[in-house]
This record gives sequence, structure tokens and C-alpha cells, in this order.
Amino acid sequence: MSRFMTLRGMVITLIVIMTASACTTVNPYTREEQTAKATKGALIGAAIGAVAGVVSGDDSRERRKRALIGAGIGGIAGAGVGYYMDVQEARLRAELEASGVSVVRVGDNIVLNMPGNVTFDTNQSDIKGNFYPVLDSVAVVLNEYEKTLVEIAGHTDSTGTDEINQPLSERRAGSVSHYLESRDVLSMRMAAFGLSSQYPVSTNATTEGRQLNRRVEITLVPIVEG
Repeated sequence: MSRFMTLRGMVITLIVIMTASACTTVNPYTREEQTAKATKGALIGAAIGAVAGVVSGDDSRERRKRALIGAGIGGIAGAGVGYYMDVQEARLRAELEASGVSVVRVGDNIVLNMPGNVTFDTNQSDIKGNFYPVLDSVAVVLNEYEKTLVEIAGHTDSTGTDEINQPLSERRAGSVSHYLESRDVLSMRMAAFGLSSQYPVSTNATTEGRQLNRRVEITLVPIVEG
């Protein structure tokens, strides 16, 4: 069994635990308490985001990590990782409340789930004009907490063929990456890739489910010293 499939299995297990144990939670969009069923899509999205975050591979992460350390960014001491990500998570929640972007913690990683209907028009990869201020807020926090890798994954629903969906997912991830770079987020921190419809977070049989599946996820991975 490959390392990737093992990781995928671990995260699927995490999905089961998360969805089974959360009786009530706080909606990341409205900040209101709600049932686990209503937030299952956000929870699963965060867990799948953890899988998507490893698609770029350890070698890619190591190269970016070494480049950043060589550029003087440095890393986080092991004992301080949790606190560093806690503070960053709190800043992101404060900046993104009511924006339509959910902020979910998965271990030491932070996943930002950007629904496609909020970020892009249907079948388009150009960022909606009213979403630029949201990405500006994300960039502000990323520049404050620069000791993280930024992995941007584009996802589609299953409507259409892979020949259409794969490049669309890549263009959407690229649009977010390029915009963040224009706001001074270091390009060497970022990796952008498209995952087509491989990782749905809901059923593709309903309009609501397809809307959840069309998304861009940003996974923030701490750069740990050593």
C-alpha cells in the first residue's frame, strides 16, 4: 500500500470520528450553533483538505521549507507549533467571520474552505470582484504568520468530464495563488494544484451537494524546525 493511500485512509477515519462525535457545533458561516448534520460538509471538507494537502508530496514540502529557511524565514520550534497555529487560527476566524469562508483546524494544519459559488462564477476561474477583500484579509494574516506553507487545491463537482474539470480546478487554484502573490505572499511558500472531482465532500446528485463540492481549499502547514 502506498504512503498516499495510507494517509488517505487515516483521514477517512478522521472523517468518521468527526462526524460521529459532533452533536452540535458552530456554523463557520453564521457563527450560530447548529446540528452536526448541517455542518457535516464543512467538517468533511476540512478532513479531505488534509488529504489534498499532501498531494504535493513530502519532497515538494521539503524543497519549499529549505528555500524559506535559506531565505531567512526560519521555522517554528517543535514545542511552539501548537501555539503559533492557535494564534493564526484565531486571527483568521476574526478576519473571515461572515465572509463565507470556513476556518477549520485539522491537527496542526488550518484549512480554509472557499465555496465555489462565493469565489467564482459558474464554470469560471476569474475571482469574483466582491471576493477580493476576503482574499486581502487572508493575505494579511499569511504575511503576519509567514512560518507556514500554503497549499491551494481546486475542486469541482462531477458535472462534465475530467478533461473539462481538471484544468478548471487548476485554473481556480492558480487564480487564488496568483492573487495572494500579488498581495506579497511569497510564491515559494505556495503550491497550487487541481484535483478535479476526485474528493467530493457531499453527494453530486443534488444541487446543494454539487455546490459544496465546487470549492478551493487552502491548507496551511507549519514549518517546523529540524
